[in-house]
Amino acid sequence: MALLKIVHYPASVLLKVGKPVETFDYKLERLVSDMFETMYAAGGVGLAAPQVGISNRFFVMDCSSGQDPSRRFVIINPEIVTTEGEQIGNEGCLSFPGIYTQIKREMRVIVRFQNLKGELQELDFTGLEARCVLHETDHCDGIVFLNRMTPLKRAMAKRKIKEFQKTGKWETLVS
Repeated sequence: MALLKIVHYPASVLLKVGKPVETFDYKLERLVSDMFETMYAAGGVGLAAPQVGISNRFFVMDCSSGQDPSRRFVIINPEIVTTEGEQIGNEGCLSFPGIYTQIKREMRVIVRFQNLKGELQELDFTGLEARCVLHETDHCDGIVFLNRMTPLKRAMAKRKIKEFQKTGKWETLVS
């Protein structure tokens, strides 16, 4: 197991659409394992490949923070099938350390994806898990949560990031 470096905004890898995963092998399994360890160490509930500098379409998530092994998911080549409802909740991002804000997302999501063996699956998520799937799928699509903020909240977040960058705190806020 190895902890990976979490990439911070405005790194270009965070702002481009990831390439689909085509090879399902030991290297991918190892990377996924390292991503889970990195996510847990950083106190997150989801971590997408672009956040560790890899421009591919996959992420790991565990909204139970390691408490329920049945809630550990590896979502490869995600495709949102349908969404419904609405929730507003506090959201953060490991690539935006110290930035949290209310974000509106759908309450329920059905996602089609491949598992670690490359098998096609479809799952239905609600609540925090739906929020996480949508947030991490955004990362796979080159969308960061700044894009989901109101213009006023976005301006405030960018100001806070600039302050963190000026003081050198931006890089030290990572796990």
